[in-house]
Amino acid sequence: MRAKVEAELASQTLAEYVNGADMLMKSLKEEKVEILFGYPGGAVLPIYDALYKAPIKHVLARHEQGAIHAAEGYARVSGKPGVVIATSGPGATNLVTGIADAMMDSLPLVVFTGQVASGVIGTDAFQEADVVGITMPITKHNYQVRDLKDLPRIVKEAFHIASTGRPGPVLVDIPKDLTLQQAYPVHEVEMDLPGYQPNFQPNPLQIKKLVDAIKVSKQPVILAGAGVLHGKATEELKTFAEQYDIPVIHTLLGLGGFPADHTLFLGMAGMHGCYASNMAIHECDLLINIGARFDDRLTGNLATFAPKAKVVHIDIDPAEIGKNVETQIPIVADAKQALARLLQHEAEKPDFDAWHQHLKSYKREYPFWYNQAHDVLSPQRLIEQVYEMTNGEAVVTTDVGQHQMWAAQYYSFKKPNNWVTSGGLGTMGFGFPAAIGAQLANPDNTVVAFVGDGGFQMTLQELVLLKELNLPVKVVLLNNGTLGMVRQWQETFFEKRYSQSVFSTQPDFVKLAESYGIKGYKVQTQEEVDSVLKEALTSDEPVLIDCWVNPKENVYPMVAPGKGLHEMLGVKP
Repeated sequence: MRAKVEAELASQTLAEYVNGADMLMKSLKEEKVEILFGYPGGAVLPIYDALYKAPIKHVLARHEQGAIHAAEGYARVSGKPGVVIATSGPGATNLVTGIADAMMDSLPLVVFTGQVASGVIGTDAFQEADVVGITMPITKHNYQVRDLKDLPRIVKEAFHIASTGRPGPVLVDIPKDLTLQQAYPVHEVEMDLPGYQPNFQPNPLQIKKLVDAIKVSKQPVILAGAGVLHGKATEELKTFAEQYDIPVIHTLLGLGGFPADHTLFLGMAGMHGCYASNMAIHECDLLINIGARFDDRLTGNLATFAPKAKVVHIDIDPAEIGKNVETQIPIVADAKQALARLLQHEAEKPDFDAWHQHLKSYKREYPFWYNQAHDVLSPQRLIEQVYEMTNGEAVVTTDVGQHQMWAAQYYSFKKPNNWVTSGGLGTMGFGFPAAIGAQLANPDNTVVAFVGDGGFQMTLQELVLLKELNLPVKVVLLNNGTLGMVRQWQETFFEKRYSQSVFSTQPDFVKLAESYGIKGYKVQTQEEVDSVLKEALTSDEPVLIDCWVNPKENVYPMVAPGKGLHEMLGVKP
């Protein structure tokens, strides 16, 4: 009798056991994961078997790089971590570019990679790669699961690390045998992160120093970066700028953090920023940096950057403060919390009218400009038209190159989280799959992907997802038959030696789109653009528009390498 009872108890206990793959699905469900971007393979087959019966949507990219860029687009628009899964070896290494991209641009990702069985790790087994070693420099943190009972804790920690403090990618490498191993489910999961304590609250004394600095300033300016967006601090930024009547400029990645149609907004600063913004930095006596990292494309020559300014740097990552630009008032804090504390101080609005009028004169005298050619499409005008037809409210993704800079210059963002681009790493192939993730994150909004004919060909296999998932993404292909930015630099700095920057052969992009079941248009004249854009942007289906733009058009103005922000080329026609 006793043996029978023990056998029944043992069978009940065994019945409660789950394998590692099911344990992972349970953990993802507890993290409220709605979408997985991935590609199956041998080392993750048990995970995909568990996914077969799990209530989580999976997006089957046609290349792992497409999957991770789509996850980046999803993360950028939704604010939630993008979740990616790939198999061991080449599956994992195909994710490396996207992981590095997310690290540079502070995007929250949780990346799961399969690994060969624990017993053969380190033996050069089939499809083995040291993904932990490879990704250590380009992740916020990474793990390799060694004991199945640690998996729920690791998953919980991965999501926490990815989405708190300065966001970033976290990788979890899981040996295949652990996904098959049986274990009793863990019901109470506690994190163990004693060394991870991001500082959200600003030092009150530093906040007081900033308030006092504003009082004595004559020519202040706010530089707003992506940290404002990550910190969900756009309303606080607007209130702060209005309270103290301070002009606002943006970094490339910060666009949308402050309304572009606001009277205090100057524009984007940096290599291809507007003259007024760059001169504001050059001439200001107080530079208030909120959530930007002072990268080289923003600063130009550091020796001449903001030479008259007392520099304030608000950033949640202490490693960024003082890294590139000497800072007089460092404030380590979340942007939202820092701005909230600033707004608690009684405002004494100084008289900055002369400063505003001075900067407005720069805007009037040196606006963005382009040549209105009659025999060839203007890429700048094309982007302006998309802006006008979407009322500046579309989600815009870009690849990298000339079209990226034109989109930043000529599409004015009124709302946050509508701008998705690769900034720090400058990843060609990013824009189109990022649009897929952006559309999944915001299914009711219009998503426009501005891409070049170079970068688009790196990840165009993901066109199949537009048809498969019925995603109404509008792909606007600025086709100039060249690697446009490479050609521009060769023209400007290499005496027009166009080495390998001009395509001799191109596919028929319209037929290519049609082969995936997507409607395609080819436009070569302004008249065609008007009618095609109107039809495409009001359609509820995916569309590709192959726009043959002026192949000789360059992006201006421009800060040449080694020059300061006040030494821009092409400020006037």
